[in-house]
Amino acid sequence: MTRYPMILQVVLDGTNIRELAEFYRKLFGLQYRPGDEPPAAGDPDERGTDWLVLQNPQGGPQLAFQQVDRLIPTTWPDDTVPMQLHLDTTVESVSELDAQHERALALGAKMVYDRSTDPDEPLRVYADPAGHPFCIFVS
Repeated sequence: MTRYPMILQVVLDGTNIRELAEFYRKLFGLQYRPGDEPPAAGDPDERGTDWLVLQNPQGGPQLAFQQVDRLIPTTWPDDTVPMQLHLDTTVESVSELDAQHERALALGAKMVYDRSTDPDEPLRVYADPAGHPFCIFVS
């Protein structure tokens, strides 16, 4: 029987990984891996300058964040700087898509592409605060 590796996490680079982790924590209801939580007000954020991990309370792959000095955001749908990777997420209805749209914008996402009126597969594509693309579509 062939054995296969399992996906542990998706890693996103960022120039401010604490801000990026907070965006995704709030957007997806994730929690920090023990020890990666934000420090108390006024304390230095040593973990937030290198590597952070968010976990799903229900299990499954994690989101991790790696600090980099420079990041060139995608220019998609223009292909000057391709997506290279993006996150696909789903909701159950167009009304939920609309509700999550408002949440994503309030948390700092920028809408890049709107196909929410497509009768076969309504979706919206966003860029997170660091410029990484992610989709929310109705499944």
